[in-house]
Amino acid sequence: MDSFNKQISEAAAIISKGGIVAFPTETVYGLGADATNPTAVARIFEAKERPRLDPLIVHIAELDQINEVVHSVPPKAALLIERFWPGPLTLILPKKEIIPDIVTSGLSGVGIRMPDNNIARSMISLCGKPVAAPSANKFGSISPTCAAHVSEQLGNCIDMILDGGSCSVGVESTIISFMNEDPVLLRPGGLSLELIQKEIGKVIIPDTTDYKNASPGRSLRHYAPSTPLRFNKDTAPCPDNMKVGLLTLKGDSTGNYTVVEVLSKTGNLNEAACNLFAALRRLDSAGLDLIVVEKVPDEGLGRAINDRLFRASASRNN
Repeated sequence: MDSFNKQISEAAAIISKGGIVAFPTETVYGLGADATNPTAVARIFEAKERPRLDPLIVHIAELDQINEVVHSVPPKAALLIERFWPGPLTLILPKKEIIPDIVTSGLSGVGIRMPDNNIARSMISLCGKPVAAPSANKFGSISPTCAAHVSEQLGNCIDMILDGGSCSVGVESTIISFMNEDPVLLRPGGLSLELIQKEIGKVIIPDTTDYKNASPGRSLRHYAPSTPLRFNKDTAPCPDNMKVGLLTLKGDSTGNYTVVEVLSKTGNLNEAACNLFAALRRLDSAGLDLIVVEKVPDEGLGRAINDRLFRASASRNN
C-alpha cells in the first residue's frame, strides 16, 4: 500500500471511530463524520460553529448504499441518479431511521449524493458507513477548494485533513428536493438546472428567501468574505478614497481598482465556477475596503455563481 492509500485508510479509520476528517470532493472540501453517529456529527457543528438548524448532506460510495439511507426513490430522482451520479448533485429524499435527526436538523428528508472523486469514494467505502459532510470551513464563510483553505480555518479543531489537491468543479452540489409533489431546486450548484430539466422536465425555482432551513446553502448570508462585498458593481459609485477590488468574469471592465480578479478570460462559466472561491479568498486577503462584483450570465453554472455572490453580499445582520 503506497503512502497516500495509507492516508485514505487512516482517514476512514478516524471517521469509523467517531472522528472528523476534511476530505476532497469534486465540488469543495467536505468535513466528514459517520452519518449514523450523532455524537460524531455534533463535532462537525461544533468545529464549523454551524447552527443546528442547518442540515448536512450524506455522502455514499456505492449506489446500493442509498437503500440504507432512504425509504424510497421516486422515478424522476432515479433518472437523475442514473444520469448524473457520481457527480455534483444532491437529492433530498425521505430518510430512514439510521440517519439521526441531528444530520437533517429534524427534517424528514435527507440530502444524499455520490461524489465524483475517487479519493472521497474510497474513503467512504472503507468507512463502511455513509458520511455526513458539509463544506470544511467556518459556517457562512468562503468555501474551501484546496487543503490549505481548510487548514486556515479548521486546522486546529479537526482530526485530519486528507489533501487531494484542488477541486475540479469548485462550487457546491446542486440540491433538488423530492419531498413535495414537484421537484424543487433548493441550491443551484455544480450541475446546471438546464441539464436537470432536460432529464425530468419542470423543476420549481423558489424565491431566494423561501425554504430557509430546508437544505444547506439557503441562509441569506453565506459564502461570505470578511471584506464587505457589493454584488452589482454598478449599484452605486465607490468613493475615491476606498481601496476597491473587482471580481469580474472576463476582465474587460474599466475602472480604478486596487486589485482585479478574473474568473475566466474566455467567459467560460465552468472555469469561472472552479476559480470563484479561490479568487474571493485572494480579494479578501488583499487589505481592501470593498469588493465589487460583476454579475455573470444567469445560465449554466452562472446561476450557482450568482447565487453564491448574492448571498456573500447580504447584510451581516441576516
